[in-house]
Amino acid sequence: MSIATIWIIVGIVLILSELMATSIVAVFFGIAAIIVGLLLNFGLIESYSMQYLLFGVLSLVLLFTARGRCKRWFVGYTADSTEQQSRLADDIGRRVIVHSDFHQGAGRVVLNGVQWDAESTDALKAGDVAFVVANHGIKLVVSAAKSA
Repeated sequence: MSIATIWIIVGIVLILSELMATSIVAVFFGIAAIIVGLLLNFGLIESYSMQYLLFGVLSLVLLFTARGRCKRWFVGYTADSTEQQSRLADDIGRRVIVHSDFHQGAGRVVLNGVQWDAESTDALKAGDVAFVVANHGIKLVVSAAKSA
């Protein structure tokens, strides 16, 4: 097996390893390794020092110039609190239907067609009507009586 083939195989393995790492770094090392392997295959470079130098330079150039552009293709969009305000406060006072009986202050309710974990000091049964009085993270606090 030639050294050019080894460079190309290492490049392919690095690119495939990106599927597990998802940091969008290994893919640029993989591309640089494939380029070095192709240049070796065509006889454009020969010395080991030139191989490593070219691999290092190409890796860094690709990493710093292309990573920012490519990262948005592979990473989903998440809104942060400055971009969109939380809408959970809008649900305070809303009417909910109890989906499952509350045991030891915990149960499930349906709000806007979606089931939520909920807490309540009231003894609520499935089918009862309750009202959202607060939220603790993504858990709603509900009460049988509508607060003023």
